[in-house]
Amino acid sequence: MTSPVLIREAQPSEYDAVGRLTEEGFATGPYGHLPVSEERRRLVTDVAARAASGVVLVAESDSALVGTVTVVRAGTPQARLATGDEAELRLLAVSPAARGLGLGRALANAAQEVALEWGAPAIVLDTGSLNLTAQSLYDSLGYERLRSHADPDGRITHVDYRLPLAARDDVVVRLVRPDEYEAVADLSERAYTIEYEISDDYLASIRDIESRAIEHQVWVAADAASGALLGTVATPRRGNTISPLAQDGELDFRLLAVDPVARGRGIGDILTRHTIEIARLRGLERVVMNSGPQMVGAHRLYEKVGFGRLSERERIIEVGGRSFLLLAFTIDVPVRLRLDEKIAG
Repeated sequence: MTSPVLIREAQPSEYDAVGRLTEEGFATGPYGHLPVSEERRRLVTDVAARAASGVVLVAESDSALVGTVTVVRAGTPQARLATGDEAELRLLAVSPAARGLGLGRALANAAQEVALEWGAPAIVLDTGSLNLTAQSLYDSLGYERLRSHADPDGRITHVDYRLPLAARDDVVVRLVRPDEYEAVADLSERAYTIEYEISDDYLASIRDIESRAIEHQVWVAADAASGALLGTVATPRRGNTISPLAQDGELDFRLLAVDPVARGRGIGDILTRHTIEIARLRGLERVVMNSGPQMVGAHRLYEKVGFGRLSERERIIEVGGRSFLLLAFTIDVPVRLRLDEKIAG
């Protein structure tokens, strides 16, 4: 491969190619010598059905598909282990020519990001006992081994895994839903206007949740028991930025807001650390963000998490006839994906 690898959602026009890639990946694996049942063949080749049950991701390089993974919701036809709100990782496959480049790890992490978007408390999966490469990968990613069990016909012994995702049991972090746009706009307005004087244009931008959710990712923190919205933050989609601040290898975030009635519960801390986790899953090196000089409460939060000033990228801006220094903050991502090929994002 001579170009960076992009991980993205598969398009319907690619479903046949994804099915062939999945077949090839498993045919050249440790169970490739076994006959394939008709049920298994349908699972592998009916990519449209997989997409209807969740999300099918692909890794693309030089305009060719070189890897794929599927994430499905509990209760769907393709789910085998997931219960409740759990997500399930299925059918991770890498082209034989692209193995050894870290694509399996990158695809597994991209699948984990999908599960986070859903607000899943955990992601589960199973792999064959002979698939030592996959077991080593999942062990290294922090998955917990649950149990081993044999197929009814005894041909394959499965090893089940589970990776907890929730930072806290009482708070769910997920993407905003369309019917919540107005509520998140109101929450954000309350958070910003209770302490700061902001311009009408900036307030309009803060409240434009719909446009931001279409172009980027708008996350919400919700009370796990009541569903009440507690806070929000915006991050760019994989391969993009959300502000002029971010450079290659960096993730930027904007518009962190906590409802005043929810302050003191650690919601800002949860959402800030969530952005760092998204950067880690994408294999990025740093998280960066801008903040106005008057937002001293937010600055204390960032410093507590471990952010430092990025003075060389700070600049004077003018808003409403007033000039001020727009501050910049940064933190190194604790664990970076290390690949021979760059994973876009």
